[in-house]
Amino acid sequence: MPSTMFSSEFVAFVTDVEPRLRRALIATWGPDLGRDATAEALVYAWRHWARVKALENPAGYLYTVGRNSVKPPKPSRVLHSVNSWSEPWVEPGLEAGLGKLSEAQRIAVVLHHSFGWTYEEIAQVMSIGVSTVRNHLGRGMAKLREALEVKVDD
Repeated sequence: MPSTMFSSEFVAFVTDVEPRLRRALIATWGPDLGRDATAEALVYAWRHWARVKALENPAGYLYTVGRNSVKPPKPSRVLHSVNSWSEPWVEPGLEAGLGKLSEAQRIAVVLHHSFGWTYEEIAQVMSIGVSTVRNHLGRGMAKLREALEVKVDD
């Protein structure tokens, strides 16, 4: 167990990783559970700092720790209050449409289209390859367009 004082290395890590980790977990579980999951992941990082800092992708690992620390009441409705984040108006069927996506597709779609994350950032936090992110985005957007009855002009 680390001492009660945080090392400057750990503080720098948290400063860099926490905002991205929080946004990813909020996108997965909604605002309340997402913040709780972020706190759990960072506590884990502090308790196991020597192990975490040695990982190839510590942010992705902590995303998994946070994601696994929360058990939502209804998995099909994990994305809450989509319109409260920044958009003044959101398509009324969006939440239901997002609920039809797989968890990986929903995370990729929300992080990319709502928060402007790059494929590389999404790949890192999800511990997957960039090509897998492209697949999740493509399939997720196709399902979302179908659910919302959106026609795409060629």
